[in-house]
Amino acid sequence: MDFEKGFEWRTVDPMRLSPEAEALKSAPNPLGPLADLPGTWQGHGFNTIWRPHQVGLPGDPANQDRFLELNLTEETLEFTRIPGAIPNRGLLQPDINLFGVTYLQQITDRIVKAGIHAEPGVWASVPVTADPKEATSVVRMGSIPHGTTINAQGTALTVAGGPDIKPNNINPFPIGNPGGAKPFPEQNLATPTKFRSPQPPQLSQIPQSIVDNPNSVLTNAIKGQKITKTVVLIIDTTPAAPLVGGGTDNISFLVGTKDGPNALAAEMSAIFWIETVEDPGKPPFLQLQYTQTVKLNFNKLTWPHVSVATLRKVHS
Repeated sequence: MDFEKGFEWRTVDPMRLSPEAEALKSAPNPLGPLADLPGTWQGHGFNTIWRPHQVGLPGDPANQDRFLELNLTEETLEFTRIPGAIPNRGLLQPDINLFGVTYLQQITDRIVKAGIHAEPGVWASVPVTADPKEATSVVRMGSIPHGTTINAQGTALTVAGGPDIKPNNINPFPIGNPGGAKPFPEQNLATPTKFRSPQPPQLSQIPQSIVDNPNSVLTNAIKGQKITKTVVLIIDTTPAAPLVGGGTDNISFLVGTKDGPNALAAEMSAIFWIETVEDPGKPPFLQLQYTQTVKLNFNKLTWPHVSVATLRKVHS
């Protein structure tokens, strides 16, 4: 996603910047925690998604409303710096500038070589604001061709050493009641079913352990590595104090009617870890890991759609 030669985002008339925005503009790299993103990252991961299945089809169980798709993935994630400052005019407080990067994410099932996800969008750093009163934040704005757009805002921090990657799962639960989560039969790979990715070929290299905990793919990938620094980006589409921005939007097919949604993407949350890895006898390299959960609502349940990946920067 390259910009035309000579393009630079700038204002057509003067801005009245807040002190925090002025300081960010003159910083060595105003991208802040996003500074290491520009370039091309490639690697592998794992994707799980509960797809809706039309109830009442001939030959199916009467209540079969889902299909569990499991994918070992290969991924390319490209970031391009946006030239110049992105001006935002203020009414209740002085103006601010955002600084950001565009991105293009492309994910393929690495067993059957089928494209399963493409997403263009923007990551941006946001300075401190007075109204609303919020600290420095980061935001990801993405567009998914299935018919969903996301605006996920959150915080960033830098820690010494490696990431703190906690276990997760894909257990469905009643909408609004995550405490009622429980596994479904399709999650047990030892139980034959036509409502899960077929074996072979997709399941031939997928162990039960990563279905039970998709984040174990990430912890397995960094075993034995010496990670000296990690930049952590934590984002969510659901506003949570003190952040008041964010959300998802869906086309009418996904939203549905009074009968309920076909597959409403209600919320997306993600953690990205930008890691500096020491490699004995070689220069340190940058590695990007992430875990992402999209909550899909259909047939009165929330179905976690979890994607994880470990990527290395191959071009700056």
